Amino acid sequence: MKIFTLISQLSLCLLLIGCSGSKENLTEKPNVLFIAVDDLNDWIEPLGGHPQAITPNLSRLAEEGVCFTRAYCSGTACNPSRSSLLSGLAPYNTGMYTNMQIWREVLGDIKTIPQYFTENGYWSAGGGKIFHNNQPDPQSWEDYYPSKEKHMPNYFHPGSGVQVNMPVYDNLYSAFDWSPIPLSDEETADCGTVDWIIDQLKREHEKPFFLACGIYRPHLPWYVPQKYFDMFPLDSVQLPAILENDRDDLPPGALSLNQRQRIYHEAVTKHGLWKDAVQGYLASITYSDAMVGRLLNGLAESSYAENTIVVLWSDHGWALGEKEHWRKYHIWENIARAVCMIKVPEAVKALPEGSAAGIPCNRAVSLLDLYPTLVELCGLPARKELDGHSLVPLLRDPSIEWKYPAIISSSRMDFGVSKDNWRYLKYVDDGGEELYNLDNDPHEWYNLAGKPEYKRKIEEMEKYIPKNPHPIVDNANGN
Repeated sequence: MKIFTLISQLSLCLLLIGCSGSKENLTEKPNVLFIAVDDLNDWIEPLGGHPQAITPNLSRLAEEGVCFTRAYCSGTACNPSRSSLLSGLAPYNTGMYTNMQIWREVLGDIKTIPQYFTENGYWSAGGGKIFHNNQPDPQSWEDYYPSKEKHMPNYFHPGSGVQVNMPVYDNLYSAFDWSPIPLSDEETADCGTVDWIIDQLKREHEKPFFLACGIYRPHLPWYVPQKYFDMFPLDSVQLPAILENDRDDLPPGALSLNQRQRIYHEAVTKHGLWKDAVQGYLASITYSDAMVGRLLNGLAESSYAENTIVVLWSDHGWALGEKEHWRKYHIWENIARAVCMIKVPEAVKALPEGSAAGIPCNRAVSLLDLYPTLVELCGLPARKELDGHSLVPLLRDPSIEWKYPAIISSSRMDFGVSKDNWRYLKYVDDGGEELYNLDNDPHEWYNLAGKPEYKRKIEEMEKYIPKNPHPIVDNANGN
């Protein structure tokens, strides 16, 4: 009996030691601060898309981490971009292409990034827009702001839903509007989300955390405090770079995909509001940058600053009149290109050979790559079924060769391919093509697809177009 008791006590001690060791290893894993900024294009200081951009906090993050200067979304709308990023599965493999679809019904019982982190010992929580509007996913989170069932705070709309500065048109998005609002930063909805995330950073956590913060601006409507409009006096606002007759060398498929959004250009220019709209977008970007700065300061003042990986991304770019296009829903560069930055503190030790902090990476990468990158950085079991590729090699050395293309889709299954400095676009309705060398033509003004000397380059790029893409999945709100 004594021997039995002794063996039992010894077994219990070994079990406790093992549990203690497991907990210690678990808490040593790095935390993740996962920041999404809605509808943000390259009009930020680190990417140089607009000469008047004021984004000191995004510049600060780019200097502390790696800024991917040619990062691309998988689908040029919120829903396909976000659902593919968070699932790690490309639209052409799932049929998830449009904002009208219900992403969870299309993708089924997949494991999102926060789900996978929770499964592997993390506390996963978030606030604001991470998944697409009005499609919360309670099973992905252990806590959420405003709630697990309501992801979107009540964003302030002056005029009780009546447009303030943009005249109403039947065929225009009702939130296509801009205006200063009589609120302080602290009174805005995005600030409420940021402050909730900061409150989580002030807590003592027993587990490593995956903490997601969705910043809504510069999504429409561009309603931000007056001080941000004052930073861009209307008479000094510069319009985006435009080439006269830019549309002349575009195939019919490109023009038909553009037609719905061209209505915005006709309305804006008819009323002489192009500069006003650009002012509203610039003001909203600077406001969102201030929210990013507030969040980064909250992290810096917390006890987790040295053990937290920071990832910042936008779901896609945005057009403001280039090629007479507004908003998203196309596969051109300024719409397909997204913001992507990753900061890995030295104390995390995920990059034993050191990181390339402050050195931009000019390789073409996909937002699909974020899922496998975070899995590798945090030492979680690899997931071979993911469509992206870990960016860890580029975090070590941004100049190394990168053999993977970034593939972009539209809501009607047109496809674009970005690789190195080249972009190739192919349209589903007529087989029309566009080809651009971004080093020589960053605005995509000169379509090379019709020139015989580029036939071999087109053949090379066309190989990356999905051969049997999954068709668009219809569901309850299907498209």
